[in-house]
Amino acid sequence: MRQPDKIRCSVGITAHNEEANIGQLLDAMLSQQLDEVEIAEIIVVASGCTDNTCDIVRGFESREPRIKLLVQEEREGKVSAVNLFLRHAQEEICVLESGDTLPGEETVENLVKMFRDPQVGMTGAHKVPVNVPDQVVGYLSHLRLTLEHSLCLEIPRLGEMIAFRKVFDQIPPDIAMDEAFMEALMIKRGLQVRYAPDAMVYNMGPETLRDFVRQRRRNYAGHLHLKRKYGYRVSSLDNMRVARLAFTEVWRAIRHTLRLLYVLTALASIELYSRVLGSYDYYIRRDKHVVWDMAWTTKEVDQDRVEAAEKSLKASPEK
Repeated sequence: MRQPDKIRCSVGITAHNEEANIGQLLDAMLSQQLDEVEIAEIIVVASGCTDNTCDIVRGFESREPRIKLLVQEEREGKVSAVNLFLRHAQEEICVLESGDTLPGEETVENLVKMFRDPQVGMTGAHKVPVNVPDQVVGYLSHLRLTLEHSLCLEIPRLGEMIAFRKVFDQIPPDIAMDEAFMEALMIKRGLQVRYAPDAMVYNMGPETLRDFVRQRRRNYAGHLHLKRKYGYRVSSLDNMRVARLAFTEVWRAIRHTLRLLYVLTALASIELYSRVLGSYDYYIRRDKHVVWDMAWTTKEVDQDRVEAAEKSLKASPEK
């Protein structure tokens, strides 16, 4: 049986002073695990970079023919960079990613394979924060993206890393939220916007309260402009829906806390009961502690459970 042709895509990366991340991002792109998808080209648009971003990309460009560097001498905003990418992209399916993020090993595959369905116009990745959740602002980033993930499962609100059909040539220059504008275009054309929860993209959220407010402030202003001028409201502006999802998270946390208290109380009670029995064995029966009364359910270590424990340990923020 003949295998279906692979879906070819153009990858665009927008970058401004990304010397700390662009190398590992390009490595991640070149190492993508692909089955139904083929990356035909990787275009990096470097806007007003004053660090070593361009030099790093040129190093990759010299040894990998799919990588192309486009340089904007002045920083003109992300929309200008996206439009430059659109003018040079050769494939119908485009993937767009910010230069300060990292994709998972199968992210491009999971984003692009959805376009087998001709009704799909745009897909978005699952944003995962890498901030330390023990810090207040880091925890806010984790909580916000947890809520956003829940929201996207109901109504997609895409960003950071997206894939789309190239059914337009450019984006208006007054747009601040390019992903949201693309959503509006796709829906207007009768195409579907889908969320890909198994397509992970890792990003660093704000580390200070000032940066957190600055980011949320500019995003909200951009969404208000999109709603007022172009009549498109992103799902995160649905306050009732967001409040419901937030309440769900709060209730989940309360249930977790109550369960933890219940388990700790049960553990303390069982430990106290066991110590009373142990005291009886030692002080009254005298020799009971010498030859153990075997706990037979501890005699076999299940390998599947060992592997699950190892994965849990690796996933824990505390090593």
